Amino acid sequence: MKKKFWMSLMMAASMIVAAGCGNNSGSGSESKGSDSTTGGGSAEKSYQIAISQIVEHPSLDATREGFIAALKDAGIEENKNLKIDYNNAQGDSTNNLSIAQKIAGDSKNDLVLGIATPSALALAQQVKDKPLLFAAVTDPLGAKLVSDMDKPGGNVTGASDTNPEAIVQLADFIAKNMPNVKTVGLIINEGEPNAVVMANNAEKALATHNIKLVKAPVTNTSEVKQATDSLVGKVDAFYITLDNSVVSAVDTIIQTANSNKIPFFSSDRDTVEKGAFATVGFKYYDHGYQVGEMAADILKNGTKPGDMKVTVPDKLDLILNLKAAEAQGITVTDEMKAEVKDQANNIIK
Repeated sequence: MKKKFWMSLMMAASMIVAAGCGNNSGSGSESKGSDSTTGGGSAEKSYQIAISQIVEHPSLDATREGFIAALKDAGIEENKNLKIDYNNAQGDSTNNLSIAQKIAGDSKNDLVLGIATPSALALAQQVKDKPLLFAAVTDPLGAKLVSDMDKPGGNVTGASDTNPEAIVQLADFIAKNMPNVKTVGLIINEGEPNAVVMANNAEKALATHNIKLVKAPVTNTSEVKQATDSLVGKVDAFYITLDNSVVSAVDTIIQTANSNKIPFFSSDRDTVEKGAFATVGFKYYDHGYQVGEMAADILKNGTKPGDMKVTVPDKLDLILNLKAAEAQGITVTDEMKAEVKDQANNIIK
């Protein structure tokens, strides 16, 4: 009787242990399933974007920062659901081509961005099966990135950073407020198509006021200081376009302008913030943000790049740097300041 009792007790204990092990196994499986989803639903979609930038300088860097910020605001954030493959060609054409070829060979990219004309062109030649956006491109039509600004077609669209009206307004400002300026010296790399287009527009705009444009050519950034110095004594003011080779060495132009009391005009706000006197322009951060909004539309809504209009800056304003004016021997009048629409943001003190 005692033996049967102990045998029954042992069998009952074994059944309890077995039942407990079975419950632990089931609990583990359920926990593993929850870890593989977000909030009990399907996994969040992630994206990969490749960026090619021809060189680092304030305008192009601000463009990239604005682009990334717009994506974040749209719920596409780096290190969460976005991987960015950022590439900088350091102003070298061989590097630029190699980067484009590498990006074209990566099938994981959902979208590609080219910042500046050389980078966008190299990508357009290589990337045919992914959405391709461009930013900081002066003349998309002339560069043959697109054949129609309103309906580009294909896989390419983006935003131009040039409104031809900007140089017209700047030339008007110079003629009206600085009558002693009769010659303007332009430091330019004529190997950059965007710089040539803007130089031609500047020459025409200045000519309407009988102001002559004098060019000092360079082939790379290291030649900018010598070219600038060569203009001293020959011109009444300096001017530069959105020329990547020249903008990368803008500090040397600022130094020469300040040392010789020569007014320095630029084509972008970032250069004015660094020490040029004036421009008619916009924020490159906002320019990049606009392209980032286009990217979000493509990624989240499946919008085709070929159906998206190429945009141009439409919020132009005169931008003045008062410290630069003092350094360059310029007296800023109330009449000059009155031409600035957004004085709180565009009169830099």
